[in-house]
Amino acid sequence: MRILTVIGARPQFVKAAVVSRELAKHDAIEELLVHTGQHFDNGMSDIFFEQMAIPKPHYSLGISSLSHGAMTGRMLERLEQVMLDVAPDKVMVYGDTNSTLAGALAASKLHIPLVHVEAGLRSFDMRMPEEVNRILTDRVSQVLLCPTQVAVENLAKEGFASSGARIVQVGDVMHDAALYYTPRATRPSLLDMNNVKDGFALVTLHRAENTDDLARLRSLVEALNALHQETPVIVPLHPRTRRALAINGLQLNVHVLEPVGYFEMLWLLQHCSVVLTDSGGLQKEAYFFAKPCVTLRGTTEWVELVEAGVNVLLGDDFHSLSECLDKVRHINMQGLPALYGGGSAARKVVDQLLM
Repeated sequence: MRILTVIGARPQFVKAAVVSRELAKHDAIEELLVHTGQHFDNGMSDIFFEQMAIPKPHYSLGISSLSHGAMTGRMLERLEQVMLDVAPDKVMVYGDTNSTLAGALAASKLHIPLVHVEAGLRSFDMRMPEEVNRILTDRVSQVLLCPTQVAVENLAKEGFASSGARIVQVGDVMHDAALYYTPRATRPSLLDMNNVKDGFALVTLHRAENTDDLARLRSLVEALNALHQETPVIVPLHPRTRRALAINGLQLNVHVLEPVGYFEMLWLLQHCSVVLTDSGGLQKEAYFFAKPCVTLRGTTEWVELVEAGVNVLLGDDFHSLSECLDKVRHINMQGLPALYGGGSAARKVVDQLLM
């Protein structure tokens, strides 16, 4: 069986690492990786392949730094040709990026069975490009591999039970990655110079709803600068956010790092006291490490974390960050329920591919 896997963004590299390692155990499966180039520089791409021993992509398309429509269209065109050349038995995509949607559409147009890992997630916020991507990808998938029971229920509510697609709850491959790679966690070297101790606030900020809204971005910068006076704040700064700060003349007076590799992020998660993020994946990773989280958005696709009381949404009132922090400081992170499969998701993904 020949599987063509489409990846392009940092979270997908992490997910592919554990699934590709599991696939390699099966002589009956040949996996071909296509890297679209959506995240392309060393800090956002190369370092993940190097650190996590992800097989070198068979195809690197180099498509990046375009508008959503242009990027997705260019990827669709190139991926279609790759699929015609490779003639895979199945195409596998991860998550909700432009790379995900382009891979899904190309496979659908060519009538190649599509497997969507991380299916069924919904934030119910159609302003998010990721929400559009995940809904459309689910609609054209033949195998929907869900990380949570909530995701399965979302698909049921949308009528997927009668669609003919196979819907399976497999757990979250990100949990597999966290368990497998945590022993290799590495302290970012810049922290040695700054003499940062445990108990800091770990912050990531990159979504357009935060970076492209000047009032919101300014308020978040001011709040993080104020927080840093009480608790050290560490921000691995996304290139998009760095550009937005420079264009608008804003200054983060905190510990700013270049984008870090996965092993460095694991160390930061181990040693922080709280996570503040607008990322989807980091909300879960905070949970894996029993750290309370403030999500710097009005919605989340990981609603079970909010329901479990370990994740607080900032909402649209971006002036209320201090109130959210007061809430999470009192969260009991002991005895947390097992929400994401306990580390067996990659094996279950491969089991479904073999069916």
